[in-house]
Amino acid sequence: MLPGAVDQQEMIPSKKNAVLVDGVVLNGPTTDAKAGEKFVEEACRLIMEEVVLKATDVNEKVCEWRPPEQLKQLLDLEMRDSGEPPHRLLELCRDVIRYSVKTNHPRFFNQLYAGLDYYSLVARFMTEALNPSVYTYEVSPVFLLVEEAVLKKMIEFIGWKEGDGIFNPGGSVSNMYAMNLARYKYCPDIKEKGLSGSPRLILFTSAECHYSMKKAASFLGIGTENVCFVETDGRGKMIPEELEKQVWQARKEGAAPFLVCATSGTTVLGAFDPLDEIADICERHNLWLHVDASWGGSALMSRKHRKLLHGIHRADSVAWNPHKMLMAGIQCCALLVKDKSDLLKKCYCAKASYLFQQDKFYDVSYDTGDKSIQCSRRPDAFKFWMTWKALGTSGLEERVNRALALSRYLVDEIKKREGFKLLLEPEYANICFWYIPPSLREMEEGPEFWAKLNLVAPAIKERMMKKGSLMLGYQPHRGKVNFFRQVVISPQVSREDMDFLLDEIDLLGKDM
Repeated sequence: MLPGAVDQQEMIPSKKNAVLVDGVVLNGPTTDAKAGEKFVEEACRLIMEEVVLKATDVNEKVCEWRPPEQLKQLLDLEMRDSGEPPHRLLELCRDVIRYSVKTNHPRFFNQLYAGLDYYSLVARFMTEALNPSVYTYEVSPVFLLVEEAVLKKMIEFIGWKEGDGIFNPGGSVSNMYAMNLARYKYCPDIKEKGLSGSPRLILFTSAECHYSMKKAASFLGIGTENVCFVETDGRGKMIPEELEKQVWQARKEGAAPFLVCATSGTTVLGAFDPLDEIADICERHNLWLHVDASWGGSALMSRKHRKLLHGIHRADSVAWNPHKMLMAGIQCCALLVKDKSDLLKKCYCAKASYLFQQDKFYDVSYDTGDKSIQCSRRPDAFKFWMTWKALGTSGLEERVNRALALSRYLVDEIKKREGFKLLLEPEYANICFWYIPPSLREMEEGPEFWAKLNLVAPAIKERMMKKGSLMLGYQPHRGKVNFFRQVVISPQVSREDMDFLLDEIDLLGKDM
């Protein structure tokens, strides 16, 4: 036997007499392992049959719509004093699947995520079963190394020679991390001394930015009134000249500008801010440049489309969500930081002595949990790693190229069809358009026309949801009445699905 090895016989506990403590018998496990294993096996079979195998079947409904009060009656939501038998639990599982929205359906276009990636799914099954927490190497050796490898590769695609980063729960949290990091870099004393002695900090972001910027400013005590929204052009891009004007104005008022947040892929229009020009301004004024590329960052994988993010290498931090265009499975979101001086750790560390002991028997630099605001943290990088390993960089590139080619096809179809009108030419996978029903097609585009058109998208959305044929988002936006926003992501989506989308909208709205 090798030195230090343990004989398996030594690890098998010998049977001892029962011990009673506070009325509880302590000998042996109380879980029925055989019953549990059988339930897992049957539940996995159900998931395979009802979710995975039906994921690409366009004959299935996207959703089985029920209003909340009716759904409460259909689902047995009550928790009882005694447990329920496995067959009843499997019935509940079946109901959960039946009445949930099938986001992996080829005709789910409602959000900035969609589709089923089989490799990411297997990774999720594995991590759910292993139940790790990614803070120290001793409890999560594989997943910490995976995260390190994935972050390093993402940093390469941004164009940095080195950097740092961490996976966290959502692009909103990435933006909050970046805002706090920029503030710490500007006034490091704030970590210990708090807000009382700090100047009036001001940050700048696009008028088309994600709403998480306001949330982060509120949460961090900066205040939403200190978020300056910079005007955008007709395509939704930040206007650099307006940014510089606002920076000078803030300084004139005695405020302390510290951060600019640019957006690469805005939520509604899919706009990409001019990063090079914004970076020039940040350099002149010594401001931290954060790029929220949660949605558009995946274009970096495509040699054809990465020009959308030209200049991103000049950013100090970047948010990028592989769970969107690259389908790594919710949630899979990274904050990437150009700094390599352990700024993340300095900003967030609390040096918990029960986790991050410095006298461990291995290299403690792999205990990365002190870079996080979380303690327990999911191994989200593993999902993206598994997909990347399976498809390779070329496969991920093809995923992006195909989605944008399908978007181009849909735009061309919209232009050909009577009753459909684009808001603007898209540069990414967001296609924004109105459907104008026959009753409005001869009407002059005045206040009455726009008031009536505003009612069309919500009414069609209700019909498609109740029918279950597809799901498509709509919204008003900056003075424009309700319009549809279609997003192409999933490789399961085909040209036929694009045609069906327009045909179905016309079918559902032609009597309006």
